[in-house]
Amino acid sequence: MPATPTELALRQARSFLLEHGNCPPGSINESITRSWQRSVLAGLLPTGRLPNTEESGGSHLRHAIAFNRELLAHSIPVMEYLYEQVKNSHSMVILADKRATLMHTIGDLDFQSKADRVALSTGSSWNEQHRGTNAIGMALVEASCVEINGAEHFLERNGFLTCAAAPIMAANGELIGLINISGDQRSRHPHTLGLVSMAARMVENRLVLASCKRNIILHLHAHPEGIGSVAEGIVAISDDDWIIGANRIGLTMLHLNPADLSGTPLERCIDVSLAELLTRHKHRPSLPTQVHLHNGVTLFVQVQVPESALTFKQSSASRSIVPTDALASVDTGDTHWHIAADKARHIADKPISLLIHGESGVGKTFFARALHNSSSRRDGPFVVVNCAAVSETLIETELFGCAPSTLSDARREGSIGKLREAHGGTLYLNEIGNMPLPMQTRLLHVLQEGKVLPVGGGKPIDIDFALVCGSQRKLREDTDKGLFLRDLYHRINGLTVNLPALRERTDFQKITELLLAEIMPGQDVYLAPDLLAQLSQHTWPGNVHQYTNVLRTASAMLDPDEKQINWKHLPDDLVEELTKIPHPVPLETAPTAATSQNLDELSRSAIKQALESCHGNISEAARRLGISRQTLYRKLNTV
Repeated sequence: MPATPTELALRQARSFLLEHGNCPPGSINESITRSWQRSVLAGLLPTGRLPNTEESGGSHLRHAIAFNRELLAHSIPVMEYLYEQVKNSHSMVILADKRATLMHTIGDLDFQSKADRVALSTGSSWNEQHRGTNAIGMALVEASCVEINGAEHFLERNGFLTCAAAPIMAANGELIGLINISGDQRSRHPHTLGLVSMAARMVENRLVLASCKRNIILHLHAHPEGIGSVAEGIVAISDDDWIIGANRIGLTMLHLNPADLSGTPLERCIDVSLAELLTRHKHRPSLPTQVHLHNGVTLFVQVQVPESALTFKQSSASRSIVPTDALASVDTGDTHWHIAADKARHIADKPISLLIHGESGVGKTFFARALHNSSSRRDGPFVVVNCAAVSETLIETELFGCAPSTLSDARREGSIGKLREAHGGTLYLNEIGNMPLPMQTRLLHVLQEGKVLPVGGGKPIDIDFALVCGSQRKLREDTDKGLFLRDLYHRINGLTVNLPALRERTDFQKITELLLAEIMPGQDVYLAPDLLAQLSQHTWPGNVHQYTNVLRTASAMLDPDEKQINWKHLPDDLVEELTKIPHPVPLETAPTAATSQNLDELSRSAIKQALESCHGNISEAARRLGISRQTLYRKLNTV
């Protein structure tokens, strides 16, 4: 049979290599060129005799089987499954060890007789040094999936073969063997390499779970539904929080190499500590939890905890010295929030004022109260003044109080004012940037003197409080514009901390759990994983305040027997934002009657398809369409 042009080109390239020591540039794949060159260095010739090798025969096979019992045990069931997929295709499935010794084969009888003629049988070595370029030997050298077809084999006697091989990696990153499918090249299938690669992943997953069964295991995937599939990443964690084992997918997901195993702490890869993962697992053991890589990529993690590891972690945690104050209780894992809390803790009982910067709704008052409750003044008052909510005409008496008056109004008995109310405790001036300049001057004088003079006269009264201020405005910029008193800025800015916006935080899931526990105490309500992932990507212009309102409304929409908040429980406007549904066309640019009719037909078709795919489930169909149940019912009544 005449050679095809591809085969002819390969033969010519191989001849050129033998004559000149290299192949013509661009003539063949570089990896095959490298393998051919290794074959030449091993003293092989395309049509020459094979070298004698001690690495074939019964004794070598017995040694290989004894040394690789675990690999064989976990590979054979996968090989049997793989063979079912390729049976009757003139091929065979092969397991080889890391030295390219064939340890186990399953195949079609008609092909095995051909394979035997080239020693493609158990006990034989298919190392490149012995068999030239072939998928088994090359995959071990290149440590990657390889497919070799026909004349790409260095030895012409193997030219009738098509072979695909995928290496198998142990939990410690060591390449320990491979799975191969070899067959008649006339029956070559484009998906063979994919099948082999999948089989190798299955074996690797089984090996990691078996060899690390005494360790905490993390199952990883970009989607919660991917956990438990052959495409999941698997990572084993030591008792002291180091990554000690993984499958190749797990290493790829965490941007690690095999050499990084046993030398990388978990927190170098993700934004959540192992202790936090265990806490989440204990709270919701059946649900994946959301984490972020330090480059911002989101992953979902399912924790698998052996009893021995859980006992150790609990005993270790009981011996650890960690902050237990109110600031620690609101530190839910975000790095920026943690840094802010740690800084504030250091000044809690010192005469240093704190300035909290952050957008509206990020929790500035919440943070200030936690600082107060973490200080020695915790038994004293915590007084809040929202400078943006008090009118300019009332803020003076609100802050400084007023002396008794003979006038028959609400102030005739006088008032002590917020500054005196805070005596012995903490005064929190929220949105202090909105305070009028005259009041800023008077407040500065009070802070300098430690005395307050009520409006309307009287003698100065001593005051003593810790001062915390909050602002979403950039006060330093306001001082340059003359909008804020420079001396007052320096007085209140003993320490500045910046609280992150909700969209910037990495502890979104923990915040969600705390808010739901507060909104629905004792109800064990939770968000569907896909909805949680979508909400975590929202911009949240109102931050935690806005998110709290959303969760409160969604919780109210739950039926008595429901525990999971899903898309159907959200307000329609938020669903629109999350799913980026285009707004309706304005009336002045409304479509023609014919176009409207076409849109109505498309709408009816979409609803019909959604209902059919969901088997009539109204709630699920509404979620897939991105509308509420009420909207879907309304549309059904008009169809």
